[in-house]
Amino acid sequence: MTRLYKPGILAGALFWLALAGLHAEVAVPIATDLQDDARTAHSRKLPILLAFSAIDCSYCEELEEEFLEPMLLSGEYLEKILIRKLILDNGSRVTDFSGKRVDATELADRYRVFVTPTLLFVDTRGQELAQRMVGINTLELYGGYLDECIETALLKLRTPEKLAGLPGCRLVSPRP
Repeated sequence: MTRLYKPGILAGALFWLALAGLHAEVAVPIATDLQDDARTAHSRKLPILLAFSAIDCSYCEELEEEFLEPMLLSGEYLEKILIRKLILDNGSRVTDFSGKRVDATELADRYRVFVTPTLLFVDTRGQELAQRMVGINTLELYGGYLDECIETALLKLRTPEKLAGLPGCRLVSPRP
């Protein structure tokens, strides 16, 4: 009985280590070329989620760990949205939707993003498709709001005539 028990523990430990290893390897892709991302999104008929983030932003880390990384890991969102992160406080540069090389902060200014984290749901030209999500309010409800915005963006992109005039997803405001 002891012999069977030890391999079972080993198998279980290896399973959890493998899961931990998979999770450690999943990271939200950093935006470097939005024009190229737009081509990818266009070919797959997907909206783009732009996550504006900052290095020492605990809410940004929480957003990534609790929502964005699990979304990527699950594979359930591969045919729903293309996810990219823009870091605003590290001097990074990105190729914008028109092919121009700009500072990430300049892109944030264009979109009037003043709080991190902020999520935008855009089409292949960089036009917003759903209401942006600013900050994180209630974690228990955030995933539902995020799914609503993704679904709204996806539907507006694929069937815009059916959604004209619909309000879209709920606005999420930052925590106090």
